[in-house]
Amino acid sequence: MSNATTGAMGLASRFHPDRDPLRPPPAPGLGRGFSFAIVAHILLVVALSAGVSWRSTPVPAMEAELWSAVPQAAAPKEQLPTEPQPEPPKPQPEPPKPAQPTPQEVQAQRDADIAIAKAKERKLKEEKEQREAEDKRKLEQRKKDEADQKERDRKAKEEQAKKDDAKEKQDKAKADKARKDSEARAEAQRQENLRRIQGMAGASGGPSSTGTALKSSGPSSNYAGRVMRAVKDRLNFDVSSIVGNPVTEVDVRCAPDGRVLSARVIKSGGVEAYDDAVTRAILGVERLPLDTDGRVPSQMILAFRPKD
Repeated sequence: MSNATTGAMGLASRFHPDRDPLRPPPAPGLGRGFSFAIVAHILLVVALSAGVSWRSTPVPAMEAELWSAVPQAAAPKEQLPTEPQPEPPKPQPEPPKPAQPTPQEVQAQRDADIAIAKAKERKLKEEKEQREAEDKRKLEQRKKDEADQKERDRKAKEEQAKKDDAKEKQDKAKADKARKDSEARAEAQRQENLRRIQGMAGASGGPSSTGTALKSSGPSSNYAGRVMRAVKDRLNFDVSSIVGNPVTEVDVRCAPDGRVLSARVIKSGGVEAYDDAVTRAILGVERLPLDTDGRVPSQMILAFRPKD
């Protein structure tokens, strides 16, 4: 703390011994301002009182009476014109009383009302019967129309089914024909390839020859019978149940040493079980017998009859 501050605090405590030297001194001029405010409010109250009091002062009332020099009589009082009184209404004559109907008239009126009511009831009944008949007719007509529509739909479905069946058969026939044509073309191509290969290998057949061997040859006259006996020795089938004596033709492919390479039914006798039994018997033969020239044809078509 500076010396000037310390001196100021000591001076203040000297002139005002009841004041805390650590608190700040009050603002100067506070008492004058407070006094000025009190005086201003007093003047304002006085001015308001003066402004209200001058309006509340009562105004003095004065009266004057006038006298004429010569006596005069007063004019008569004005009479207002009187309105004419309305005349009383004239009494209206009483209306004549209706004549009382006689019992015969009452009975006739009652009968007429009953007849009218019955006629209305009969008309309503007839209208109801007509509506019911019309509704019944419409219902029967609707049922008939529905039955006719169902019949037309059924016929349309049948016709569509027939068309679909015919189209399916036609498509199947076309597919079978295309497959057979493709197989025929493939077989012709294979035969052509075989002829070309054999011709290149030194085949001796003429230009019009249809064979596939290097030279014309064939099994001996009794070779087929020997092969049939070899197959029938292995055939195990009860032929008593077969009607007639159908022919089953089998295409047999063999190796040069007599081994059976394949057996395929090319013409069925109508009994599938017998066809399968013949095929199994051919495949069951280990080696087919050799022909008189010591060879086995590479391809043979064997015909089997169950009752031969």
